Amino acid sequence: MASSYTINSTAKLNSGYEIPRLGFGVYQTPPDETEVATLEALKAGYRHIDSAVLYRNEAGVGSAIKKSGIPRSEIFFTTKIPQLPSSFLDYDQAKAQIDKSLQTAGLEYIDLYLIHAPYGGSANRKGVWKALVEAVDAGKIRSIGISNYGVHHLDELEQHIKELETERGGQGKGGVISVAQHEVHPWCARNDIAEWCAKRNIVFEAYCPVVRGKRFDEPSVVKLAQKYGKTPAQILIRWSLQKGYVPLPKSVTPSRIVENAEIYDFELTQAEVDELESTEYAPIAWDPTKIGLN
Repeated sequence: MASSYTINSTAKLNSGYEIPRLGFGVYQTPPDETEVATLEALKAGYRHIDSAVLYRNEAGVGSAIKKSGIPRSEIFFTTKIPQLPSSFLDYDQAKAQIDKSLQTAGLEYIDLYLIHAPYGGSANRKGVWKALVEAVDAGKIRSIGISNYGVHHLDELEQHIKELETERGGQGKGGVISVAQHEVHPWCARNDIAEWCAKRNIVFEAYCPVVRGKRFDEPSVVKLAQKYGKTPAQILIRWSLQKGYVPLPKSVTPSRIVENAEIYDFELTQAEVDELESTEYAPIAWDPTKIGLN
């Protein structure tokens, strides 16, 4: 239950592994600041760090993990295959990138590797997924998933998994989707994707959970912040947590890193969770969920 969550709470993945329910994001954190920020997060109790090839800071995260003194088995590290509209990977390139990520981070394995976006067309999406599945089989990656996929991309991925099961020798050989990561907050709830994932026990991660601070003055947020004596950011992170999601707040400011994790001494009512959620569709980052299959 959400009321009993702590910073050590985890969710069970379809892969069988556990993922901490609070993550620390390093999106756009400069490479030279990433190690320091990650060490601050680990000191504050976070055990889940979310990076990506596109962020160019896998090395900083890996260095912090090694310098932290915390056993590697207790830290959950995520990175992502770079897929952009003008620069996307195929099967062979994805295989090479997985090895490069391991080398760059200086780690023996990656806890979670996601496909960053659904660009590149159907054949490349299948090829990149196949590369991830093979890396799981090889012990390089423990769990895999996707980011920024729309429901139509997810439906296609299920078909690709069935095809790979046939091609690779049977049930389970096509891989299993453990995580879906999307921009999610009360003004971009993505309930269609959340429901698709919930039916399949796929953990739903929320990036931009505090909307980059752009909605802190919303009356519904201000009211709850005053009621509970919390910051607007803490109210929004708690909203994600109580929706059953895994929020990924980011900061390079030590006091805010600590503050964003201090969300376990209060609980929103169900009515407050519902009241915060808007029917507005207002993503503040990119929105690859809307691109077509081809």
